[in-house]
Amino acid sequence: MLKRKAMQKLEFWKSHKGKQAMLVDGARQVGKSTLIGEFGRTHYRHMARIDFIDSPQARAAVDATNTADDLFLAISAYSNDELVPGETLVFLDEIQACSDVVTKVKFLVERYPEYDFVLSGSLLGVEITSIESVPVGYLDSFTMYPLDFEEYCWAAGVPSNVIEEVRNAYQERRAVNEAVHRRMTDLFHDYLLTGGMPDPVNVFLEQHNIQALRNRQRAIINRYREDISKYADSVTQARMIRRIFDLLPSELNQQNKRFRVTSLGKGARMDRSEDGFLWLVDAGVALPVYNVDEPRYPLMMSMKSRLFKLFLNDVGLLTCMCGMDVARDLLNDRTDINYGALYENVVAQELAAHGFSSYYFKNNAIGELDFVVEHPRGRVTPIEVKSGKSYKRHSAMSKALSIANYGMDRGIVLAETNVQVGDSIDYLPVYMMSQLQYDE
Repeated sequence: MLKRKAMQKLEFWKSHKGKQAMLVDGARQVGKSTLIGEFGRTHYRHMARIDFIDSPQARAAVDATNTADDLFLAISAYSNDELVPGETLVFLDEIQACSDVVTKVKFLVERYPEYDFVLSGSLLGVEITSIESVPVGYLDSFTMYPLDFEEYCWAAGVPSNVIEEVRNAYQERRAVNEAVHRRMTDLFHDYLLTGGMPDPVNVFLEQHNIQALRNRQRAIINRYREDISKYADSVTQARMIRRIFDLLPSELNQQNKRFRVTSLGKGARMDRSEDGFLWLVDAGVALPVYNVDEPRYPLMMSMKSRLFKLFLNDVGLLTCMCGMDVARDLLNDRTDINYGALYENVVAQELAAHGFSSYYFKNNAIGELDFVVEHPRGRVTPIEVKSGKSYKRHSAMSKALSIANYGMDRGIVLAETNVQVGDSIDYLPVYMMSQLQYDE
């Protein structure tokens, strides 16, 4: 069982909930069912699980219920364990196949407060339109992502004192111990290959076999394509969404990494294609990073929703879609290749996992900032991501920091370097993205 930070969220919910069920959403294969199963086995004497995809009979029985008692009886009938008051977690999985249960959970938690209810599913952002009424006040929720880099380090057996050294160096803005720095850099390069999907990570750490890793990653990619065909509104929409999905690697390889609608074909227009982009975002498959007119708090006020970069939800899937040559080059530590797209994808998914809403800024007079993020107290931080040796060339960041109206005190450059502190810019090793926290 991989150690996941999301376990703490479930444990906090169990200790502090009132009459609330918990909903865990996220893309396919990020480890939701495994995590909840482990949570149930660890914290309860009984766990009644129903998978609404594996059990169409249970789905039909739940759909047919009209009262809380009938619903609870239907769950009891198809449960794989005894339901004992005060000792049981009721785990309703793959709820996108039975969306009515989200509406009905309010009546369950009111009528049966002696039981705990956790719901989970994928593609909920796509399927949520079929849910008549989300029970506000009766349903807590959080989104689960692939393993972030720190979780990958846990899986790779990195000792806690090594991770603590990285954390202390980040907080103190000092160089990381050189042996630790080399180890973490090597792990980061491995992470570019594996990404954070639990099944591929397990296979790689157990076998160290690139072919086996790629087979597991291709299986996930193929499942995403199958989901597009199954859940898209029409054949035409499915074809467009698959086209966008397949183009993600080549679009990220462009110099500005912004997705060009013209890549979809002659005559393609944003007003016709926007639903396809949003579908991938709502399904958790893609991560959008929107453009802002000004890198000034609050960033949402200057966001331009039709200018964006579209990253994949997992860098391992991205390198898989790029082909085996990329994997071989990473394994051979080739330094003459531009891995900018891979590095930026890692940072985008790390920021999302840590609770940030990410933006980018581009201005003809200033240049482009790869990422701009804000913290709860209104502080805005520009972030540049450099995969090469010329990481101290950042004219856009220097210009942006010099404009008082933007209110940005310091910037961060993530690169293949140890910690260096400048007058207004911190140069951090790219693996130190794991330390960026929304509430700091």
